[in-house]
Amino acid sequence: MLKNFWYALEFADQVGRTPKKVTCLGQDFVLYRTTAGTAVCLSDLCVHRGGALSMGTLTGDCIACPYHGWQYDAEGACVRIPANSADRAIPKKARVDAYPTQERYGMVWAFLGDLPEHQRPPIPDIPVHDDPAFRMVQFEMEVEANYERTFENVVDASHTPFVHGTRFGNPDKPEIPNFTVRKDDWSAEADIQLSPPPPSGLWGLLSRNKPRPEFVTVTNGWYLPNVVKLHIRLPIGDLLLYDFNIPLSQDRTLIKILGYRNFFTGRWADADARRRIKDILLQDKPIVESQHPELLPFDLSDELHVRSDALQVAYRRRRSQLIKDGWWVGGDDIITGDGPRRTATVIASPARRDNPELEQAWVHKARNGGTPR
Repeated sequence: MLKNFWYALEFADQVGRTPKKVTCLGQDFVLYRTTAGTAVCLSDLCVHRGGALSMGTLTGDCIACPYHGWQYDAEGACVRIPANSADRAIPKKARVDAYPTQERYGMVWAFLGDLPEHQRPPIPDIPVHDDPAFRMVQFEMEVEANYERTFENVVDASHTPFVHGTRFGNPDKPEIPNFTVRKDDWSAEADIQLSPPPPSGLWGLLSRNKPRPEFVTVTNGWYLPNVVKLHIRLPIGDLLLYDFNIPLSQDRTLIKILGYRNFFTGRWADADARRRIKDILLQDKPIVESQHPELLPFDLSDELHVRSDALQVAYRRRRSQLIKDGWWVGGDDIITGDGPRRTATVIASPARRDNPELEQAWVHKARNGGTPR
């Protein structure tokens, strides 16, 4: 799992004035909105006795722990300890990590790392979101597999004829012609020619009198740390899927999808669009859940690669560089205790670097997030 990136944690319309618990990189966070509507992301771990802030209540822009009522502001600083007398100062260590947030493409994003703003990787660009010709649906599903396995699965064009049969691939023509990978430090894309299956359902009715192309161009792409794009150019229009593979833990992934289409753009077709996305995920689910090893190998040579795996190889090479730079979430990011839930992940927030005076003012220690190249 990689830190020092912007992660889309939740659909924006699911974040409001009721605290909401979300999980990413093995750490629990609480999301809520201030009275002005700005999204807030804090560590969900109260520094007093480890209570879940997401079970608490809001007072203005502050959130109160349900256990002893400690109140934290949107910057993570404790501003009230009810058990203390009015003349007793609040300790500097009474603070939780607060993570920068942005709201884009109908998602609430949080920067999970401690890099200063000018060194942070960009949020992936989704230009189709603002195109009025397209209609968008949301979908999500939890999978019992590592997020890098689900991430690479979508990038992998050569699995479609076998896993998706005649729904999304053509088993009679599984060959993948050579393609060129376009990449930069944070993303990679390729235009891939695939033989399409006969369209079915509503799509089949619309395509009934149209010639069936020998190939369709599919653009597969990945965007660090966990976003995958699938752009399918159908005879009836364009379908774009953006998959957000959110690592709940090393072996559990929450997949959130934004699906865009410029055909059947009425609300009446939304249910059919969601059903098709669900069907594809249900076909992939047993495959990725049964892969071994469960985690993506660190050494490129531990699995055999062929030409059609070029996008996955590009990801693994970039990932190796980032691991060397210290961006990998490892054992040093986990604190332990003596309760039934003995461990918790702690991702350092930017405040730990931004304010040297607070360097020691953290109950839950976290290591530096690494240096970008």
